[in-house]
Amino acid sequence: MTSRSPEPSATVGAPAIAERANAEAVERICAAEPVLVDVRPALEVVPGMTGDTILTSGAPLAWDEYFGGQRTGVVGGALYEGLAADANEADEKLLAGEIRVRSCQEYDCVGSLAGVYTATMPVLIVENAATGQRAFCNLFEGVSPSRLNYGVYNDDVRRNLRFLGEVIGPMLGEAVRTSGGVPLTPLMRRALHMGDELHSRNTAATLLFTRELFPALLELAGARADDVTATFEYLKSSDYFFLRLSMASSKAAADAARGIEGSSVVTAMVFNCRDFAIRVSGLGDQWFRGPLPTKFGAKLFEGYTDDDVEFMGGESTMNETVGLGGFAQAAAFALQDYQGGSAERMVEANLAMYEIALAEHPEYRIPFLGFRGVPVGIDVHRVAATGITPVLDIGIAGKQGGQIGAGSYRAPLEPFAAAAEAHVRRYA
Repeated sequence: MTSRSPEPSATVGAPAIAERANAEAVERICAAEPVLVDVRPALEVVPGMTGDTILTSGAPLAWDEYFGGQRTGVVGGALYEGLAADANEADEKLLAGEIRVRSCQEYDCVGSLAGVYTATMPVLIVENAATGQRAFCNLFEGVSPSRLNYGVYNDDVRRNLRFLGEVIGPMLGEAVRTSGGVPLTPLMRRALHMGDELHSRNTAATLLFTRELFPALLELAGARADDVTATFEYLKSSDYFFLRLSMASSKAAADAARGIEGSSVVTAMVFNCRDFAIRVSGLGDQWFRGPLPTKFGAKLFEGYTDDDVEFMGGESTMNETVGLGGFAQAAAFALQDYQGGSAERMVEANLAMYEIALAEHPEYRIPFLGFRGVPVGIDVHRVAATGITPVLDIGIAGKQGGQIGAGSYRAPLEPFAAAAEAHVRRYA
């Protein structure tokens, strides 16, 4: 794929070095060419992964700082891998460091909700063909509201994880290798034209991806008919499957913009159970932390109230980091039925995101806005100056575990303001 160069606008309130650096950062994000190249167990492909390592979402915390569903998810991961006999032993080993808990972002991974990765879990391997960088995301666990990434671990969750590891992961991997890899930008570009914003809605993208794999799966059906049938059933029932591919694609694109001297472009937005955090291209690996996001508009499943909501972490907001999700809401009016709100409010929120972004993506466009490119290149100085913070489309977890709704949330202002101040101190 060849993208035309985006044309970033000036950075407000930033040192002079930022303009050229930000142009480069935006160019790298927009020039990313994500390709699904394989599906393999994390231990085989994730750099630095070990059998006793468990990854989880958000900026890193000490083990005793994790709580609620995110803590339960990590303990569940330890039990799933047989690293402990029961939850109490797992907790003791995690506290002692015998089982290592690490941030997904440290390992080129991107986590959904609690974002639990263990050694044997299959991961989607997405390579940025423009740079050779890779990003990894584990598989969607299916339609049940009770999932490990939503802070639930029981026999049903364990059996489903085994099914993903023993059937779906290997079958998808073989199909992807047989097909020679699946370029993702063309699918994402078209899905935006078909009603997806590639965060809370991935229906079109999942169908388009399944169509790409169809010939390879048919070729493999002769020898492995039952596994191919199971894989088709999994894809058919999982409208959310493609979210994991868009997350890995977004991380690969954002990582291409990391480490540019002078840039004030955001290259990561993540949260754990305690705080929301961002990283900035020209400020190294430092996390700028603030309070958790606040509700902008949400729809809870029947029987739940705001008192039932719990933050368990999440890194699917990497999608917003590169202009998808809440930055493309006007492409996905069908989300009104899933996460509430109105078309008018979605358009209003989407348009506001152009105020804090430096450019418009040359490939990812919103039909309702006259095929305007999604806003890309979040600038911490623009956020700090306007007080407008990113809109995030996220799933909502419950205090008892499981998914209880979905909606749009606002990122806090504090980490952007702190990053803007740090950027001025360093480069002024």
